[in-house]
Amino acid sequence: MNRTTAIILTVLIGFGAYSCRAKKTTISPEVASSDEALYKEGEKYLKKDREKARLYMQQVIDSFPKSFYAQRAMLAIADSYFAEGDEGNMILAAAEYREFIARFPPSPSAPYAQYRIGLCFFDKVLRPGRDQQKTIQALAEFKKVILTYPLSEEAKPARDKIKDCEERLAEHLFTIGLHYYKMTAFKASTSRLTEILTSYPMYSGMDKVYFYLGDSYFKWGKADQSIPYFTKLVSDYPKSKYAPNAQDRLKEAAAAQKAAKK
Repeated sequence: MNRTTAIILTVLIGFGAYSCRAKKTTISPEVASSDEALYKEGEKYLKKDREKARLYMQQVIDSFPKSFYAQRAMLAIADSYFAEGDEGNMILAAAEYREFIARFPPSPSAPYAQYRIGLCFFDKVLRPGRDQQKTIQALAEFKKVILTYPLSEEAKPARDKIKDCEERLAEHLFTIGLHYYKMTAFKASTSRLTEILTSYPMYSGMDKVYFYLGDSYFKWGKADQSIPYFTKLVSDYPKSKYAPNAQDRLKEAAAAQKAAKK
């Protein structure tokens, strides 16, 4: 059996499952024996029939694993899953992108694949207050772009996504901290709010973090520990809506300290 015949048989077997629900697909020897021809044939179906397109692309990878078109085919398969948009296909897309990086680490498309892995998780993140596992995963993948491919064109959008992820995670922690504050569970509220200061110092809502962190300590009966946070709020965010209340608290804390010395 020569190489062309073997390729044709392999392709026909691969299309066997597809033919159960569609018209029988025939491939000419010229197409079956060419990586470029197989790829371009699959490319025709990427928008109208992604499943059929993947069969062609997979045949490129299987029959010509070291060719330039094998790299393009693997990315096309990953992109086709990504385009579906639902969570299950995003998982498949991420797996394909990882496989691409593993098989073709020097490829100029490796940064793109890594950035797309991050998007597979980022596009499914939930709002603050709900499970943030997807946000944490997306953050880790975008950081890999910066670490591994710092000069790539994907580095800038990855940095933007990192800021977005960190903002979401900080807001999530604030939501939890505020909940504990309202429940007068001040040990828990100070723990969550302090985590924002240490882990997400660029959080856009830092003024409210300082206020509720200070007020947690104040209402917890630890007025002396509240003073640095109220002071920071007043000095760094004088126009914040929380600043007037912070100033009042500072006066109360000062009065409490004075009374304690008598």
